[in-house]
Amino acid sequence: MNKLILASSSAYRRALLDKLQLPYECISPDIDESPQPGEGAEDLVRRLALEKARAIARTTPNALIIGSDQVAVLEGDIIGKPLTRDKARAQLLRASGRSVRFVTGLCLLNSNSQHSQIDAIDFHVHFRALSEQQIERYLDREEPYQCAGSFKAEGLGIALFERLEGDDPNSLIGLPLIRLVRMLENAGIQVL
Repeated sequence: MNKLILASSSAYRRALLDKLQLPYECISPDIDESPQPGEGAEDLVRRLALEKARAIARTTPNALIIGSDQVAVLEGDIIGKPLTRDKARAQLLRASGRSVRFVTGLCLLNSNSQHSQIDAIDFHVHFRALSEQQIERYLDREEPYQCAGSFKAEGLGIALFERLEGDDPNSLIGLPLIRLVRMLENAGIQVL
């Protein structure tokens, strides 16, 4: 079996991949994640997932490399990681009472053959109507500044939602495991 590598520095993605109980390594890719002019959410996350995997493949033979990237889409606009409290507040105020679509790109790349499997998985989050006080209290407690959409669904962020809609709740956190299991099986790795 080829070694399995997660092309990510995300602790959230590592925790998700741990669920599959497969041995793997993490290597952080160094790529420019800027969107290209006119690039839609699906094309962006597919491209970035593939670029992350390719960045690791250049120096890592005999590996299956998992690349993943995620964006949130609100009213047609791609919103990323807020990085600051002010931007997180603005994102949550805008999302209040609305639905946000999360698009997660997933790539499994064989570094020897350069064969890749790529997909984009949708997940929808329907936010409750939130008061400014609720948003401020949430930001005080969780500081989700490195998370697309300004929340941590695996934590207190769940209290912000009316409902969740999608095939794989793991995709909301950043790694669609249901699709990844199928990709791994296609590459000859049986998870079970």
